[in-house]
Amino acid sequence: MAETSTPNPVLLYDGDCAFCSSSVRYAERWFDAARWETVPFQFADLTALAGFTGGQVTERRAEHEVLWITPDRRVYGGAQAVARLLLRTRRPLWSALGGLMTLPPFRQAAAGVYRLVAANRQRLPGGTPACALPPSART
Repeated sequence: MAETSTPNPVLLYDGDCAFCSSSVRYAERWFDAARWETVPFQFADLTALAGFTGGQVTERRAEHEVLWITPDRRVYGGAQAVARLLLRTRRPLWSALGGLMTLPPFRQAAAGVYRLVAANRQRLPGGTPACALPPSART
């Protein structure tokens, strides 16, 4: 992702994690993937993205959580990135779920579930030992 002026949001994910890659392929297949771009953070220009609003886009952060970067330079991480993806779909139930995930107390619950999944992604279907969060991302 050398160019950051895309008209669509960008979903940054861990391309080395089989669970993450499988989840992204599922989203691309079942939701309207033409409405966003997916880029493994390992191939993204993180330096160009570092100044975006909503927190820095760093390799450490991208190892720890999926990132949703909007065309207006806002960055959402973890469960809120998933919520933004769901809101962008054209499937009413998934969009409604994404909307709920942005509201308290669902926002906090979604963040807890996301952290649990991220911490155990190597144990989930499609996960491998390579999917485990690196020690730097576990703190």
